[in-house]
Amino acid sequence: MKTIIYYFTGTGNSLAAAKSICTHLGDGELVSIASLATTQGEIHAGADRVGIVCPVYDLGLPSIVAEFVQRLDVSQTAYCFGVLTMGGFGASALHQLDDLVFAHSKRHLDAAFTVRMVGNFVPLYDPATGEKRDKLLSDADKRLSEIAAMIDKGLIVRPDTAFLSAILKRIMYDGFIRKLHDADKNFIADEKCTSCGTCAAVCPVKNIDMVEEKPVWKHHCELCCACIHFCPVAAIQYGPKTKKRGRYKNPSVTIADMKKQRGE
Repeated sequence: MKTIIYYFTGTGNSLAAAKSICTHLGDGELVSIASLATTQGEIHAGADRVGIVCPVYDLGLPSIVAEFVQRLDVSQTAYCFGVLTMGGFGASALHQLDDLVFAHSKRHLDAAFTVRMVGNFVPLYDPATGEKRDKLLSDADKRLSEIAAMIDKGLIVRPDTAFLSAILKRIMYDGFIRKLHDADKNFIADEKCTSCGTCAAVCPVKNIDMVEEKPVWKHHCELCCACIHFCPVAAIQYGPKTKKRGRYKNPSVTIADMKKQRGE
């Protein structure tokens, strides 16, 4: 059974999850959502199984993913699933994904899952390190194996109840989306910047240009924080607090993987 998994990732967690599921299922193909963002019209997935794998942002979907799902026709797909990676709550985003799939394709997800991984929104908090980080990743690997087995069996798994996260999403998500693309006005490259261009290379939506050897953000940001976390010298900052906070990228994901996400 052929499987296509559409993915979006900022620090690599969702790509690592998509790769893991694809490996377990066997006949699978990974397709970057970011690489399709500038295409026009409907997207028809020519596969028996279709998956959508992405992170949770402010208790909802990344903007780019929500827009993509509204163009994705899975009405004729035999089995459709969603897997969301998260640092905290996530069920409300699963319900959002299910609602968008139904609105466009007049069918629900057959299966919907969340996976707790390393939270990495460094503008608000320090990512986990050391044994705590390793435990989160180890537990995520086990969870992904379980998810892949359920998908392989074609099980029906409805999204978890999301009472609390749905309330919080109503409070937070719309404001997050309204300000999202201009949020990059808070990014700077500090005195540690070596002009290596890594930040521009890993940005999934090509929102960064190098101008006079310094990054310039172009205001169509997804706030995925790839630029912060992949900078080899931690020179990218978001406001005054990130200088004192750590960085995180999924250990199985490389800069080459991030470039590939861009369609390069």
